[in-house]
Amino acid sequence: VYMATHSSRIRTFSYHYREKHGHGLGKIPLDLGIPCPNRETGGCVFCSARAFAPAYLHNKSDIAQQISAGKKHLLKNRFSRYLAYFQQETPTVMEDEHFIAVCAEVLEDQDCLGLIISTRPDSLPISLLHGLAILLEKSGKSCLFELGLQSVHAASLELLNRNHTYAEFCSCLKELRRFDCFEVGVHLLFGIPGESKEDMVSSVTQVCALGIDALKLHHLQVLRNTPLAQMYERGEVVPFSLEDYLDFLVHVIPLIPANVVIHRLWATAHPDELIAPRWNILATHLSSLLQNMLQEKNVYQGQLSHF
Repeated sequence: VYMATHSSRIRTFSYHYREKHGHGLGKIPLDLGIPCPNRETGGCVFCSARAFAPAYLHNKSDIAQQISAGKKHLLKNRFSRYLAYFQQETPTVMEDEHFIAVCAEVLEDQDCLGLIISTRPDSLPISLLHGLAILLEKSGKSCLFELGLQSVHAASLELLNRNHTYAEFCSCLKELRRFDCFEVGVHLLFGIPGESKEDMVSSVTQVCALGIDALKLHHLQVLRNTPLAQMYERGEVVPFSLEDYLDFLVHVIPLIPANVVIHRLWATAHPDELIAPRWNILATHLSSLLQNMLQEKNVYQGQLSHF
């Protein structure tokens, strides 16, 4: 298994795209200003779009300006190439032709090597997939769909007010798999009230068994002005401690197939918006702690995977 010799022991976003393209890639988040349809039914209890939006997106501007600002503020001198990341809200609820037109504009930039489209599994029309597949064939560039699932467990999806089911996720994945040009990633959330360690592991192993291409893992964060914050005040939410979360990652990483690209291993929210857990640690230090633990225990991604 290649992980035994790969120094990071994890197929990170950075490692994967360096291997694929021969150089590093950045991500430029883009905001189409389209609100998530789940907000009409109260929204996800943990969600605060403001807490995750890059500062340059707080003033809405057209896509060309957002890309220009992203190159300046995010890529800086580190990367010359990037993936356009439709991260905010649920962009695929925009009318098909408008969304495809935006994607076409983005892909015209020679510095852009592909798209990452983050969406809900109940908000991805087949008509959009057909149109995007044609566009990608013309451009020769990549497209990864990140599906927000959070958990495979019905009780958790209900508690989070996701308003979609695991069956809908599986159906959406099946539709995406009809096209060769799409990769599929999944968002999972750890620390949902009522879930045991075994429940969280089950979410990981079940989605990995479906042959996904990427994972984005987050620990539950309590953000200001969210229903979850009210639950936290009532003592209904016990967030992960730093030590417990790192222990959990060391347990779960070997179960993830070696070919799955791990885009993220923890959540990052703006400190002004974050209530708990406040670990007060830089992401680079967190990464070093995890790498040291993996090395000490001789653990690596794919080590215990059966897929």
